[in-house]
Amino acid sequence: MSESKDKPPAEAPNPKIKHDWYQTEAQVVVTILLKNAVSNKVKVHYGDRSVSVSSAIPNSDSEYSLELELAHEIVPSMCTHVVSPSKIEVKLRKKEGIRWNQLEGEGTEEKVKAIPQAVIDASGPQQPPKLFRKDWDKIEKDIKKMEEDEKQEGDAALNSLFQKIYGEGSDEVRRAMNKSFVESGGTVLSTNWNQVSKEKVEVKPPDGLEFRKWDS
Repeated sequence: MSESKDKPPAEAPNPKIKHDWYQTEAQVVVTILLKNAVSNKVKVHYGDRSVSVSSAIPNSDSEYSLELELAHEIVPSMCTHVVSPSKIEVKLRKKEGIRWNQLEGEGTEEKVKAIPQAVIDASGPQQPPKLFRKDWDKIEKDIKKMEEDEKQEGDAALNSLFQKIYGEGSDEVRRAMNKSFVESGGTVLSTNWNQVSKEKVEVKPPDGLEFRKWDS
């Protein structure tokens, strides 16, 4: 009768740990679904076109390892990783701002082709771009001319004329206008200083009207 020998218990298979990736304009982020990983037991090494991740698997004597041969170049000094209770995130900084079609292998990319030099030479010398600047002095003159050309009627035309005379007149003209207007109660407006300076300007209401001074 053969002796029975106790067989050692079979080891439980290691759980399958999945990983996935996505990208932004500047980064490729690899997500490893390893729960409860310990930060100081996670090691990540970055190469120009490779990344390797290793970590102890919680509640197990096994170790997780991921080796990736990347489709495009990265900047190792600007890559980082973050360990959270539910996952490990490895953030790879792209060397070029292009869209990756795949994470591993020989990636393809589309670049804008340069214009052949022969085409540039055939088109002749390149003219510098024209800069359009507004001539504010000319605009201001045009506005003033438009204002002067506008036809004004009645009191508006008369006031405009008086303002122009007062603005362009001499000191004597201005004194004459001020004195005659005030002393006549607004019924006389004279520009002759020699005439109005000699005596008080009398009130001269329009024909058919009578000037009355209000009692205070």
